[in-house]
Amino acid sequence: MLSTQRLAISKPTVRRNRWFERLMAIIALVNLCLVFFDLSYVPWRDFYFQQVPSLIEIYDPIKGIEPHRETQNYLNKVEQLEKLVLQTGVEPPQGEELLGELRRLSNQMIEDNPFALANKSGTLEKIKNQIRDRVGEESAHKAFETFWSQGYLSHAGWQQEIGFFNIEVRPLIQKNYYRRLGTNGKFLNNFWLIDIPFIVLFGLEFLARSFYISRQNPRLNWLEAMLRRWYDIFLLLPVLRWLRVLPVTLRLYQAELLNLEPVRRQIKYDFIANFAEELTELVGIRMIDQAQESIQRGDIARWLLHPETRRPYININNTDEVKEIATCLLHLSIYDVLPKVQPDLEALLHHSVTTLLNQSPVYQQLQHVPGLNQLPTQLTERLVADISETTYSTLTTLLEDPVAAEHSNRLIRNFNEALQIELQKKHNLQELQSLLIDMLEEIKINYVRGIAEAGLSKTLEEAEQLHQILHQ
Repeated sequence: MLSTQRLAISKPTVRRNRWFERLMAIIALVNLCLVFFDLSYVPWRDFYFQQVPSLIEIYDPIKGIEPHRETQNYLNKVEQLEKLVLQTGVEPPQGEELLGELRRLSNQMIEDNPFALANKSGTLEKIKNQIRDRVGEESAHKAFETFWSQGYLSHAGWQQEIGFFNIEVRPLIQKNYYRRLGTNGKFLNNFWLIDIPFIVLFGLEFLARSFYISRQNPRLNWLEAMLRRWYDIFLLLPVLRWLRVLPVTLRLYQAELLNLEPVRRQIKYDFIANFAEELTELVGIRMIDQAQESIQRGDIARWLLHPETRRPYININNTDEVKEIATCLLHLSIYDVLPKVQPDLEALLHHSVTTLLNQSPVYQQLQHVPGLNQLPTQLTERLVADISETTYSTLTTLLEDPVAAEHSNRLIRNFNEALQIELQKKHNLQELQSLLIDMLEEIKINYVRGIAEAGLSKTLEEAEQLHQILHQ
């Protein structure tokens, strides 16, 4: 009952934590969108100017952008001319005065290039090309002088030409701007006024999380607790704001709002496939090289031929495990396995004895003697049974007879001593060392070639399948 109550209490807590994580992840995503909007605002301002002009009025002051005085004055003069023409036409002296002012401003615009500060010199070239094409003049100065003249406007038609200007030229001039500089000599950017509430919120959350982590893990100090959420530090930096994509992505993944498992698996697969293959090759080659070097130095020979030079073996239970395992396997083989395979052994032995006796002339003659033709078969079966029974009883007796065990131990000991004496002969030792080194070199070559041909893709796929089975 108590465990049920605990479960019932813990579920809402997990749910509340998840909703909190999702809320903070969404807030971080909103902040990241604002950051990318701010970073893209100046390069994409022309797009916003055409599609969302109201946005320009709101965000230009934040970026320190204002209409350029020279180009704005130029457009104001055009508007004054339009109003005057509507009232009196192009012919009055006031019209010629405004046209002269526009010709002067056009020459000034060409010479001063007020578009350069906004990195829009290409826009000025486009304006000059359009005016040149319109009036058919090669010189931009002459083209503007012709365009803003009473004779040209009267001949070409005022409505048609001013319509061309308002549709083709005016939007290009309107896109030009002046951007103020801050005290640091860089362009003014007041995005921090929008960003500071988010930084304060994320800073408080970061401190709260660090405090919670330190309470959950008393072994951690404050710095170590903060490092558990190191990626959240990017949310607090007023510079390099684009790096916030890392903590935002992780928060969306942790809040289960973004599924990054396919990406994570692919990255892990690519990293491990490339790194593990090289590491496996290096480890394998290094192990084989060490074995070859050990053989060349004679370490293996000294270890085999001079047991007193070996390092003391650490025994944790005062038991010779190798000896016990060998004894256990021997008992299992003789007492349990041999009785089960004894009929097969007798059949094999019977076949061998029969084949051998069939080659004997005496045995063949006995088979043709009346009354004795079954005798060879009976003798063979009896002989096989006796051999099998004698062998089995001998083996069991040897295991249980201490004298036989002593003889066996002495035989093994004398065999080892004789083998060591022969191995200590220089020509035998050199030949064995050479063969072992060559064998290891072949193993190394085939080992690397096998990895290069097969790769680790199959191994990684099998590991991934095992992980999927374990998590089902």
